[in-house]
Amino acid sequence: MIRIGVISDTHLNGFDQELAEKAAEVFAGVDIILHAGDLTSLLVLDALEAPEVIAVAGNMDGPAVRANLPAKRIVTAGGFKIGLIHGWGSPMGLAGRVAREFSGVDAVVFGHSHRPTNLVKKDILLFNPGSYAKGFLGSGTVGLLELDREIIGRVLQL
Repeated sequence: MIRIGVISDTHLNGFDQELAEKAAEVFAGVDIILHAGDLTSLLVLDALEAPEVIAVAGNMDGPAVRANLPAKRIVTAGGFKIGLIHGWGSPMGLAGRVAREFSGVDAVVFGHSHRPTNLVKKDILLFNPGSYAKGFLGSGTVGLLELDREIIGRVLQL
């Protein structure tokens, strides 16, 4: 089984020790960590430890992040294809919009709305871990994907 940690919408200005400690605890033993955008700083990725950390840029990310990270990508793990994107626009219909950005994938991981989503539509897992950031419109959540015969998503409250 492959385990993937999923985080989005950290909205931090640099390396954050609290994020490093929480991520080390909740993502202990994962094979990959996916960050679905709105890092705000590339240094946020230094707080995430896994054999592989993969991220995309979000709408709140500045030029430095956008110059180093794509807006979307496809990650292959355990024989599955996972689309990774941040998202845009209204939270209403967001899952459908991001799903249309990919073809031939088994799952789409996204962020943007700060609202956790974990649903299967047309045999594709649509997964948003919510936002790491808490407070106004922040869920204070992350996610885990478990890949075996299928992809199972879980949202975890921090």
